[in-house]
Amino acid sequence: MCTAVTYKTKNHYFGRNFDLEFSYHETVTITPRNYSFNFRNGKIIENHYAMIGMAFVVDDYPLYYDATNECGVSMAGLNFPDNAYYHPLDNDKNNVGSFEFIPWILTQCSSIEQVLTLLSKTNIANIDYSSTLKASPLHWIIADKERSITVESVKDGLKIYDNPMGILTNNPPFDMQLFYLSNFMNLSNEQIQNNFHNNLDLKPYSRGMGSMGLPGDLSSASRFVKACFTKMNSLSGSSEKESISQFFHILGSVYQQRGCVHMHDDKYEITIYSSCCNTDLGIYYYTTYENSRITSVDMHQENLDSNKLISYELLKEQDILMQNKR
Repeated sequence: MCTAVTYKTKNHYFGRNFDLEFSYHETVTITPRNYSFNFRNGKIIENHYAMIGMAFVVDDYPLYYDATNECGVSMAGLNFPDNAYYHPLDNDKNNVGSFEFIPWILTQCSSIEQVLTLLSKTNIANIDYSSTLKASPLHWIIADKERSITVESVKDGLKIYDNPMGILTNNPPFDMQLFYLSNFMNLSNEQIQNNFHNNLDLKPYSRGMGSMGLPGDLSSASRFVKACFTKMNSLSGSSEKESISQFFHILGSVYQQRGCVHMHDDKYEITIYSSCCNTDLGIYYYTTYENSRITSVDMHQENLDSNKLISYELLKEQDILMQNKR
């Protein structure tokens, strides 16, 4: 399960926690402008916007988990089991597999308005990448610096929701998560007042009691509430270091530690990586479960007019600064 977040200071930031019990050996992957995308609907896009993000590269094809294009449009796919439904082929629309949905959008769109136009002609079809890599049940958050939307392909069709929080987790469907958020409208970052009864002399006994009732468990519904509360009350300076530091603190509020979510056998779900992309500058920052040091890859340091993928292995060994080493 995962959590995706948008954040804005001087620049705009987009990223996510990728929570799973195993890794696909994903890499930070840059797709330059002249890499040829051959979509399953027969359309070939040879010249397009460059993008950077996290991907599992198979047969020189980037299966993106999250990515940002050079125009600042960002997108992430999150697990959506039992609710995602991919439809039969529709001859009146562009049929796109879930595995190619991120490049389908990011190669062609420079704003959410363009995304919405493209979505009106798109059918997320029941197409597997291969016989061994089946389509994952996903829904998506898509954002530019002004607006975020959530896209869900369900049995009733393609649902598109405005996402004013700029947050997405997993189940339930997004409209239900928005409704669930109403249960927590009493939460505050301020100290609480006695609303129980005037005849009782009740006083706060600790700081932070305004957030009492904020979920702390690791379910997707609870992570949605906690990430929304943390992000929407979050403050930081506008410098790059202050902004990315605060972004990773927001993600840290819903981080998954090994041992807390037992899956099967000796497998435990963990936050395999956390990412933060400065969508204005095209710089992709990440940490991994094993290495909490922030590492960055700048797409504009590469030849974006190339036709070859550029991938960087994740730095996973813990990097500790010995401040008084002799």
